[in-house]
Amino acid sequence: MTVYVTAQLTIHDREAYGRYEAGFMTVFVKYGGTMLAVDEQPTVLEGEWRGTRCVLISFSDEAACRAWWDSAEYQDLARHRRAGSEAAIVIMHGLPARRA
Repeated sequence: MTVYVTAQLTIHDREAYGRYEAGFMTVFVKYGGTMLAVDEQPTVLEGEWRGTRCVLISFSDEAACRAWWDSAEYQDLARHRRAGSEAAIVIMHGLPARRA
């Protein structure tokens, strides 16, 4: 079942975050990730938005997502994200396919 990862980020050090961005796609695609959306100005329909960036990505299943997240390559890269931003990151499980 497809899983989605969404991140609400507040970037406070663009240089550090830039190091994260520079290596992200190489590691991400290696684990089968799909980039769905990146928005620095999402439209707020309700509530208060505090982030400076919202990201939505997907993987074929949770095992693929966890392989990416837990990989030494990603964790080494993620230290730059942590140095340059604060984030709330969650996994969401997709719905099963409906049959007609």
